[in-house]
Amino acid sequence: MTDKKIWFITGAGRGMGTDFVRAALAAGHAVVATGRNPDAVARAVGASDDLLVVKLDVTRLADAEAAVSAAVERFGRIDVLVNNAANFQAGYFEELTPEQVERQLATSLIGPMNVTRAVLPVMRGQRSGHIVSISSTAGLAGFEFCTAYSASKFGMEGWMQALEVEVAPFGIHTTVVNPGFFRTELLTPESTVYAEATIADYAERTAAQQAFWKSQNGKQGGDPVKLAAALIAIMSEAQPPRRFLAGADAVATAEQVVPDLQAQIDAYRELSSSLAFDDGSAASGS
Repeated sequence: MTDKKIWFITGAGRGMGTDFVRAALAAGHAVVATGRNPDAVARAVGASDDLLVVKLDVTRLADAEAAVSAAVERFGRIDVLVNNAANFQAGYFEELTPEQVERQLATSLIGPMNVTRAVLPVMRGQRSGHIVSISSTAGLAGFEFCTAYSASKFGMEGWMQALEVEVAPFGIHTTVVNPGFFRTELLTPESTVYAEATIADYAERTAAQQAFWKSQNGKQGGDPVKLAAALIAIMSEAQPPRRFLAGADAVATAEQVVPDLQAQIDAYRELSSSLAFDDGSAASGS
């Protein structure tokens, strides 16, 4: 077995987060399992001497700071942070209200930032740690009807890539996980909110998209238990990956993104490369 580590997992009360907690405990690690409803978390993950259940609403920095303090008081350190808590504000951009977009960003982007901000002083002090953020294939490619969700996940991707460079000197690793379509509870009414159909031009497509997403609940092909086992495996590596594509569909999405980007580079390479000042000209343009 690998050395015992202290895991701090958000969104542990349901879905993929519960599987992460169970897998970490089964591998011999200790876990701080967090969620907005600690009673629900406790019911979902069970009991263990190596388990601490803590209330945490990731949109509240004070909650994050209190949860981290409780974790350190109990276990003395935090070795692995898993930013997992998320929701899905689904809809066409024009039909999503500003409040819905803000809620999406608050949970799926600012939330992980809040928790990471609270955890980083602990990891810096240790000169070790690993920050894992659960993104999505929607962080690799923008999908119709997922504008707010994709915005939060693309934001997470950019933040994590920049954070990687900032914290590496302290012995802290980062990993972005891009799951494909996994059979979690994300598409249940508790986690997915649909924008109200308000614009006639979108009416037919909105109805079709809502029907599709509702029909997929419980039918996704990815097994979250297997993803949890994969996460345990990559966390045990001396040099863990900066990115882990989870699922064959995630691999297929990434493989399409790469040639699409290359084609866009090549299509305007000459024009793109011709925009510098001519030699000898003044930078001010005067």
